[in-house]
Amino acid sequence: MRMSKKNWFGNIRKKLFRSSPPHKNIIVLHNNTITNRTSSANGRSSTKKNNGHTYFMSKEDMAAITIQSHFRGHLARRAFKALKSLVRLQAVVRGACVRRQARIALHCMHALARLQVTVRARQLLSKCNDH
Repeated sequence: MRMSKKNWFGNIRKKLFRSSPPHKNIIVLHNNTITNRTSSANGRSSTKKNNGHTYFMSKEDMAAITIQSHFRGHLARRAFKALKSLVRLQAVVRGACVRRQARIALHCMHALARLQVTVRARQLLSKCNDH
């Protein structure tokens, strides 16, 4: 059963923003590990600087990244499907071309065989007439 776009976006919004209001929970990416930090009273999160890279992302940013990655996946699947159908069409066309070439080759071979029979018959008739 398919969901309408409005319904789908509504469900995503509900799942992602179920907790506190936006920008209250901050997601911290540190060396490819995700941790949740709650912002303090002044609106900043307390995170120590380490040798690795630390990125601060709100839930909206994470939601945007998730939606973008799903959309890119959708586009890739659609492009792959189009490519598959194009390859299938090429195979059908090439098959038709090969069958046509085979039919022409068979026709030429039959013509050569008939010509051979005609020549051989003339040779036999000329030998019989000479004796």
